[in-house]
Amino acid sequence: MAKSEVYFTKDISPEGLVKIYRALGVQLKGKVAVKISTGEPGGHNFLQPKLIKDLVNDLDGTIVECCTAYRGKRFDVKNHYKAIKDHGFTEIAPCDIMDEEGEIKIPVKGGTHLHGYNIVGSHISNYGSMLMLSHFKGHAMGGFGGALKNMSIGVASRNGKAWIHSVGRTEDPDAMWGLIEDQDGFLESMAEACRGVVDYFGAENMAYINVANRLSIDCDCDSNPHEPEMADIGIFASLDPVALDKCCYDAIMNSTDKGKASLVNRMKEKHAIHLVDTAQKLGLGSEEYKITDIDN
Repeated sequence: MAKSEVYFTKDISPEGLVKIYRALGVQLKGKVAVKISTGEPGGHNFLQPKLIKDLVNDLDGTIVECCTAYRGKRFDVKNHYKAIKDHGFTEIAPCDIMDEEGEIKIPVKGGTHLHGYNIVGSHISNYGSMLMLSHFKGHAMGGFGGALKNMSIGVASRNGKAWIHSVGRTEDPDAMWGLIEDQDGFLESMAEACRGVVDYFGAENMAYINVANRLSIDCDCDSNPHEPEMADIGIFASLDPVALDKCCYDAIMNSTDKGKASLVNRMKEKHAIHLVDTAQKLGLGSEEYKITDIDN
């Protein structure tokens, strides 16, 4: 199997973000959705508007999100839009909560948990392509959050998140919390959901960027995240989400930064690499990659 290309820059800046996107050599078609995490109020590690503004505008993109399955400040549409505004995203680009007017089911080919469908925000049909612009960091449930988590849980509607977290047993966000004991099944369900999103858009209409900064052990969905203990690494980009997340995982595991210990433990504890392994088995990409440093 040929190795997938992963581009890298240490330049975590608006200019670096635009440069690494252009290195991908892709032209996203139609109306472009830029999927980010807009961050739970109280948190502060999410990708900042001033960092992503130039790239989003360069793509004439729309920042997209979906409501959360937990009952925080982004559980309902009104409060979620307030959070998006308060965090400064409405000042830089159009913003769209994709499940504000409902949800649709999209097919999932392969896998064993989601029973053949993923549940996503209905506004997904307004877009011809999608950039997964992810903050790579830890996560209390998944071990880490990168392109694959952003594409699965992030694109899923509130009910779709419950469907994934419960490993295909409930679409009720309140009921799902009693059905989250199957960790590997959850990771496998995320990979299945990714399969559905890629098939919906077509692989040629998707691109992936992970920004490895503010490397907390906690996700941007945490209202009080742990402060990062290791230094920023840089920006990674690829047309292969499996290679991209594996590369970021390896960068942390192989880092000489002594502050990595907590994040490494979080990823190991949650068996995080199983998500990447399963995504490869489902044909979403390859764990074999080569890195091209665009700073050289």
